[in-house]
Amino acid sequence: MSRALPMREGSPLLQAIAHPGWGEPLHNQWLLLGAALLLGLLAGAVVERRFTASNWKGALGAALHHGVGLPLVALLALQLTRHASRDLQRAELLKVMLPVLAVWLLARVAARAAQRVLADPHSARWLTWGVRICAGLGLLLYLTGALPEIIEALDAVSVHIGPQRLTAWTLLRGVVSVAVTLLLALWLSSLIEARLLASPLDINLRLVVSRLVRAAVFTVALLTALQMVGIDLTVLGVFGGALGVGLGLGLQRIAANYVSGFVILLERSVRVGDNVRLDTFQGRIQDIKTRYTVVRSAGGTESIVPNEMLISSRIENLSYTDPNVWFSTVVSVSYASDLEQVLALLARAAGTVQRVVAQPGPSAVLSNFGADGLEITVGFWIADPENGTLNVRGAVNLALWRALREAGVEIPFPQRVLHWPAGAPPAAAGAQPASGA
Repeated sequence: MSRALPMREGSPLLQAIAHPGWGEPLHNQWLLLGAALLLGLLAGAVVERRFTASNWKGALGAALHHGVGLPLVALLALQLTRHASRDLQRAELLKVMLPVLAVWLLARVAARAAQRVLADPHSARWLTWGVRICAGLGLLLYLTGALPEIIEALDAVSVHIGPQRLTAWTLLRGVVSVAVTLLLALWLSSLIEARLLASPLDINLRLVVSRLVRAAVFTVALLTALQMVGIDLTVLGVFGGALGVGLGLGLQRIAANYVSGFVILLERSVRVGDNVRLDTFQGRIQDIKTRYTVVRSAGGTESIVPNEMLISSRIENLSYTDPNVWFSTVVSVSYASDLEQVLALLARAAGTVQRVVAQPGPSAVLSNFGADGLEITVGFWIADPENGTLNVRGAVNLALWRALREAGVEIPFPQRVLHWPAGAPPAAAGAQPASGA
């Protein structure tokens, strides 16, 4: 049989076929494997229906095509079943199927993590295919029995760094371990963040918890990967000392931005959705990152503001306690107008604009006695400044102009009156004496 198949003697796949180990014939193990897969399919369908699909047909399709529940539950069920008795532990087919299910689970997790983390679908597709090819190649080498020889050859290539012997296999195992653990951390943190951001908690609290969860997951994943490789974790003490020196020499601003980000999120002085003004820039806070804050103006431009600036500088939060924002416009009317009637007319006209809130309603007051007419300031409140302010101001001005025109109220324009001596014609009064007369 070893000559008929392109496999080495003693390969796991040949051992599973030649010596099943638990129950003769081999179909007993296939029945157990089928039961584990069926259990995984049902559990995966329940999970998919709970979180993504709306009916059982869609949930089953999602579990079969890209769901993580099927290989995960099947792997756990098969592993737990094998430890039920010694006969099951000696079953070669079940031993072979464990790495197969693990590679299947890794490919599904890679696909889900790539879709959540990478915005570009082409990059996500390339990452998914890269993980699948590498994992499939490793599984093929294991099943054919070639993996021990490759490990032995890689282990023969080594260098000595002090008392520690570093081999090519150690480096490769370390890279794979770090990549797998970080991939799992990305997927797990993205799932937790999605659930937190969809919860009814305060937006700043959700952001704080999601940032802390991501940092904790990545820290645990990195420490686990280093421990799996065999690197002494006391080396991290030296790294921490070097990091402290770096912070003291030139990374104070970066560290201050990160600390300021958590301070902003915890004290909630500014929140996502607030309208703020920084110097001459005004806009709405779109997102608060750990290092910077994104502020988007009504014109569509986005400003990247370091978090330290929001802590150490003066900013105006236009919606700190109240989301409504007050605006005003000025209009002039003739001195001969009925002022009380005009004030009521202008207040009603401003209230007809759709984006002007009813409570508190618009108001009109006499603000100045101008040279050409009475200046009236019309104030109004809006609840959505992120949708633009110039458009609502223009709509209010148009409503005021229409109301004044329909009521026959005169909007004055600059006028100048010239006085000349009695009996002198205008041309003579303004004429200049001819030179040489």
